[in-house]
Amino acid sequence: MPDFAIQREKLAQAVDILQEKKVDCWLTFVRETAHNADPALGLILDIDLTWQTALIVTRTGRRIAIAGRYDAGNIKQMGGYDEVIGYDQSIRDDLLRVLGELKPRQIAINYSESDTAADGLSHGMYLTLIRYLKGSPYQLISAEHILNALRGRKSATEIARIRKAVQITEQIIDGVTAMLRPGLAETDIAEYIQSEFVRHNVAPAWEPAYCPTVNCGPVSSGHAMPSKENVAREGQIVHIDLGVLSDGYVSDMQRLWYLQPPGETSIPEPIQRAFKAMRASIEAAAGLLKPGVRGWEVDAMARQTLLAAGYPEFMHGLGHHIGRTVHDGSTLLGPRWERYGQQPEGIVEAGNVYTIEPSIQLPGVGWIATEEDVLVTEDGLEWLSTPQTGLIVVQASDRSQ
Repeated sequence: MPDFAIQREKLAQAVDILQEKKVDCWLTFVRETAHNADPALGLILDIDLTWQTALIVTRTGRRIAIAGRYDAGNIKQMGGYDEVIGYDQSIRDDLLRVLGELKPRQIAINYSESDTAADGLSHGMYLTLIRYLKGSPYQLISAEHILNALRGRKSATEIARIRKAVQITEQIIDGVTAMLRPGLAETDIAEYIQSEFVRHNVAPAWEPAYCPTVNCGPVSSGHAMPSKENVAREGQIVHIDLGVLSDGYVSDMQRLWYLQPPGETSIPEPIQRAFKAMRASIEAAAGLLKPGVRGWEVDAMARQTLLAAGYPEFMHGLGHHIGRTVHDGSTLLGPRWERYGQQPEGIVEAGNVYTIEPSIQLPGVGWIATEEDVLVTEDGLEWLSTPQTGLIVVQASDRSQ
């Protein structure tokens, strides 16, 4: 049975945010969530619902759930709502009655043009809500700014769970270092990591078909499935992107290995130079990442550092929130590209947990990238993952079959 501790924490936090944002009422309106779950639901309820359900949080502190009779009992067990109202034939009358009592000037609902984690209200449910509220005086506004804060400002319990996920991931990475050798295909390495997921009783942080992502040598990267044809070889790099889901929260890390041939005592200069530039980019971003800075400013710092070192611009954002999902919404550490909408314009806040992940695609070598998980504090950041400051060197001669 879930303990719902985080949901109760987040509901209390939501009241504080509504007061801060001066919004009277926040409404999450859902149905058949096994088919189309609102991303906000895991924060404030985390159970599937069948009939139309209204989860209402107000700036005065009242928290009201209106749900089908057979879902209402489960919501009561959670203990986070002051009032749980069950209905049979239609939610409309109870919804209008409750809103009439609350008399909100504005009602924030879950839609956003930029942030998928704040865009949970389906078009059909929006039309239903408009029909129910026809003729009412309420102003409907986006709850994006509420959800950004609620998802982004991690509670102490959330941070503890992310720490645990990071620690497990680092243990798995140590295991990869111990088993890595020439001749292993990407699929071999991925199968080992997935066996470690099972051993540690965790799940992959994203789609299992490419969690982990494994890149051996000079191949293209991205969230691609490991290949049987791409094999780890002496004198080449191995790049892995992996994360785990532990107790409802995730990690997301990348690490880089070099398989050193017999007789070689150093890493080839082009690889060393690219790794050094990539690390400088991470350090530059980390030096700027603190409360009050905008997401695009941190991305620009990292991007400019790589450009100044003579490397091309990476075609992705520098970093994203992690939390209940690996792309946890809210402010993005990313460039002001149209595809990212308004997310890079957001302001970094204490309690945010980000990845930092610049990259270099080095011709003839492969993907030069590491990814760190960091917690934003009141005056800077804390490294949740132990930063990779040098390539992990595997003496290939000692591992050959």
